[in-house]
Amino acid sequence: MELDRTDFALIELLQKDARLSNKELAATVGLAPSSCLARVQRLRTEGVLKGSHAEVNPDALGIGLQALIAVQLRQHSRAQVKAFWNHMMGLPEVLAVFHVAGTHDFQVHVAVRDAHHLRDLALDAFTTRPEVAHIETSLIFECVKGKVMPNYRVPGPK
Repeated sequence: MELDRTDFALIELLQKDARLSNKELAATVGLAPSSCLARVQRLRTEGVLKGSHAEVNPDALGIGLQALIAVQLRQHSRAQVKAFWNHMMGLPEVLAVFHVAGTHDFQVHVAVRDAHHLRDLALDAFTTRPEVAHIETSLIFECVKGKVMPNYRVPGPK
């Protein structure tokens, strides 16, 4: 999909605040509201915009602790990677899964009630998996989001 400067501007604005109205978006990028709506719909249809998300205070949901769990697999077969990935995506505590290169094969971002919940999750959902050889847990003291994806593509003319 070819993206132009206006598309890039819309993407950046929506990353910063997905609640902006179509009228606000249109005024900011200098389009008629109908043209702006058509562009945003096209960005969604083409999979450029994958969704809209609300940032939630973890304390409000009873989340007292977040961690990154580094995972080494026993083998690096597609079947084992897929099995582990599918298992992780089915756990309510898992916020994000990163398949990475290096010492570990995965980094899994989890949100739990407390240290006891983290221990139980590690023992029950990670170390019992046949494809898992080793895990290493790092506590997250602070997590700040809000950055937008950088644009490395050269935008074409409007």
